[in-house]
Amino acid sequence: MTLTPSPELLMPAGNFEKLRFAFAYGADAVYAGVPIFSLRARENDFTKEIIKEAIEYTHSLGKRIYLTMNIYAHNIKINKFLDAFCEMADMGPDGFIMTDPGLINKSVKLRPESIIHLSTQANATNWATIEFWRDIGVKRIILPRELSIQEMATIHEKVPDIELEAFVHGAICIAYSGRCLISNYINHRDANQGTCTNSCRWEFSLAVDKGSLLEAESVHTENADYQPLAGKYLAKEASRAEQNYVGQQFEMDEDEHGTYLMNSKDLCAVELLEDLREAGICSFKVEGRSKSVYYAAVVARAYRRAIEDLATGRPFNPENLQELVSTSNRTLMTGFMKKRPQEYGENFEDGASLPLTHRFAGQFRDYDSASGLALLDLKNRLEIGDTLEWITPDETTAVQVESLFKPNGSRVDVAHGGLQCQIPVPFEPNEFTLVRQVLKSA
Repeated sequence: MTLTPSPELLMPAGNFEKLRFAFAYGADAVYAGVPIFSLRARENDFTKEIIKEAIEYTHSLGKRIYLTMNIYAHNIKINKFLDAFCEMADMGPDGFIMTDPGLINKSVKLRPESIIHLSTQANATNWATIEFWRDIGVKRIILPRELSIQEMATIHEKVPDIELEAFVHGAICIAYSGRCLISNYINHRDANQGTCTNSCRWEFSLAVDKGSLLEAESVHTENADYQPLAGKYLAKEASRAEQNYVGQQFEMDEDEHGTYLMNSKDLCAVELLEDLREAGICSFKVEGRSKSVYYAAVVARAYRRAIEDLATGRPFNPENLQELVSTSNRTLMTGFMKKRPQEYGENFEDGASLPLTHRFAGQFRDYDSASGLALLDLKNRLEIGDTLEWITPDETTAVQVESLFKPNGSRVDVAHGGLQCQIPVPFEPNEFTLVRQVLKSA
């Protein structure tokens, strides 16, 4: 088995700014969505002109960029898709991430020199399927998140002449790598067309159809405190119930906050990079094109350091995991890498990504060397006494806020997100500096 000494770190690029920060903080490659034809249609700031600029910028750094065109197309989009593919191919990206078998088949015939990566959306979960895709010209398989490391190793052993890419960080779907109809059912926005509303993350409550308005109203008490559910609510497969099938039953419950029945925790495999490399993975992929520039920078830096430790034989550094915890998340887990997570993989408390130890405070914009004041675009509220960490690709420096100024020079005790403020710092930040607030409860 051939090992990749230093697998590629592949970061999301939801816009050109995130692309720049991902590279500055350690990415080897990024993936960006082609408008209309990727699964992040609503969070995609790229236009054809910006994509061309992004490709040129990426290649000027000696890095790689892959364009995502991974929708399952309806008839009306086929010709538009193929026209866009040819136009994008002429710009010279390093590969295309695609899903639809028919569109892949036509694309490799239209531009046989183009490199096609099979999207995780295609759910290639076994070596026979991956052998099929190799035979029609696909060069890399982006493996589903639902595979274990052992399954990945078997695929590499059976089909060693194709590249394997695996997600190591980010959100996980309730369905097989995004093949979900919940958003379409509830909101008429199709996840497979790039307009998922993340309906699976929402809070749901249980309801019982009593069949009568009078009966329903008779148990309602105004201003009553929350009452736990009486009895036990279970979900089981109805087709086998009559055969006395004894299978796993899933308890459905809620508390005063409701319940999040389909809300998965987030993936974090930073402690498993050596195992993934030995399983034949050549690219470590991070999810999150819709997330902040802070997420792109901090996650890239943590995984870059972990990859460098791996390449040089140094032991795993727990500080890299703590850096990843500093980004907002739904609680981290290793997904299916080692075992099926079962109920441990569910976040029953909240559907949002929450800051646990740090919060993105702002982005550096300018520095006045005469006054020693740095201008920030604020993302969240700051006040005197807060501890800020100034982050660059190479270091983190903690500075306590002793004074705050509006851009016009007037002092304030509090500065609010969405505005600009000036903060004194004992050094000149560089253009890729970000600022985060250390949470007092951390």
